[in-house]
Amino acid sequence: MSPQIRNGWLAFAVLLIPVVLVGASTTALSFAMPAISEALQPTGTELLWIVDVYPLVLAGLLIPMGSLGDRFGRKRILIIGALGFALISAVAEFAPNASWLIAARAATGLFGSMLLPATLALIGTIFISARARSMAIAIWSAVFSAAAAAGPIIGGVLLDHFPWTSILLVGVPFSVLFLAFAWLLPEARDPKAGRVDVVSAALAMIAMIALVYGIKTFATGGDAWLGTAALGIGVGLGTLFVRRQRVLTHPMLDLELFRKPAFGGGLIINIVTNVAEYGMIFMITLHLQIITGMPTTLAGIALLPAAGMIILATLAVPFVKSRIGGAKTIVLGLVIGSIGYGIVAIWGVTTSPWPWLIGLVVLGLGLGLAWTTSTELVVTSAPVEKSGAASAASETGFELGAVLGTAIIGGFATALYQRFLVLPQWLADADAAAARETLGAAAHIAREAGAKGAELQAAAATAFTSAEQITSIITGAALLATALVVTFAGRMLRKRGVAGAAPVAGERESSEAEQQEPLPTDRIPVAAN
Repeated sequence: MSPQIRNGWLAFAVLLIPVVLVGASTTALSFAMPAISEALQPTGTELLWIVDVYPLVLAGLLIPMGSLGDRFGRKRILIIGALGFALISAVAEFAPNASWLIAARAATGLFGSMLLPATLALIGTIFISARARSMAIAIWSAVFSAAAAAGPIIGGVLLDHFPWTSILLVGVPFSVLFLAFAWLLPEARDPKAGRVDVVSAALAMIAMIALVYGIKTFATGGDAWLGTAALGIGVGLGTLFVRRQRVLTHPMLDLELFRKPAFGGGLIINIVTNVAEYGMIFMITLHLQIITGMPTTLAGIALLPAAGMIILATLAVPFVKSRIGGAKTIVLGLVIGSIGYGIVAIWGVTTSPWPWLIGLVVLGLGLGLAWTTSTELVVTSAPVEKSGAASAASETGFELGAVLGTAIIGGFATALYQRFLVLPQWLADADAAAARETLGAAAHIAREAGAKGAELQAAAATAFTSAEQITSIITGAALLATALVVTFAGRMLRKRGVAGAAPVAGERESSEAEQQEPLPTDRIPVAAN
């Protein structure tokens, strides 16, 4: 292996450190909420903000931070993000109250938004070969999935041996490690980038935060007027953002990218696959812990095979895509994902966890194939100098999909549960209202009721499994419909000779030498610092 190739892969290995940082830190806090409630005694609203403020800020700043990376340099943005993430995490450990922790989580979201778009964008700088770039994106996706899956387990282990504040420091070692080796990375920026557009950044940030907050409000049964107002603000400011980008000489997000079928289509697939993934996670989390009675830590461990399957699927993408093409890989992934939901729909109406765990593993296989390929389409369809903004758009699609998965699938399953639930006559009116509201409330009331609670527990389980069955049928059908759309859209574009049809079909043009050149000898230059 030549020094040039070795240096390229070494730089890529350094890029993976912030990916692990964000993935593990994002999910590790999930097990600490009971301890946080006991230590800081937050109000119900404050507890929700401790959970929600990080993804809200992260989603709102992805596009502005991707643009800043294009303007000032992606390596520089990565260093600032890692340093800020470590410092804020250290400060958060000493949070004396909930307000302090909420502010620290918001600041962590700010610095976290600098990391993922820059790492994904630098892949296009490090790797010239399409085959090597495809493998790198697959590894990137696999590492992020593995880190996110490991987060709750890391959190559980830390809680068993250290105070809950230790979870806030999960990202610090990775930040320090990255900063020690950041000098190995190339610097890359858009030489034609204009001045920093503060107005566009503010519009993008507030619009995304408002949209995500509005969706979460409806998903959790919050104030309908507040949710509607947030969505209205988000749509209005988003419209202003788009109009501003159309008239700027150097827009923060080049809207011409959306004219490319590969870019727009890839974003849609990112959203759809994450809706399906997070919708399944919403249902299986409740099913394992409440319907089957599995302990929380064991439920987290039980999800590891599915995470492992996602990792294997992402690593298999370059091989599969080289055989059947990108569009067929996406279609195959969506079809396999629908089979996962089908397994749950047919056999999941039970108190056994196995149909759900098998269904989630199959879903992970399918969605791992689909979203890794779609991510590559989004990133590679943009010019290298615009890869920061393109990568940020891809990550924003993931964030929206995660929120919509809980909102749409979780909300629909909850609505069906409320409709199907037949409550015992002995319940008091207040308890009946609470039990009808959520499955968790019904389980709590059943435990408190003693021997009589078995009737309520059985009624709630029957209602929720029936709701899960119908929701799974509809979601599986939606994945199949998306697969059909991708198939026919690709054929129509190729027949019409539309520019960008080849990327939609997954047949990104590359030189004959690139296609024939084996992966270990791919040309992987590192740009000068």
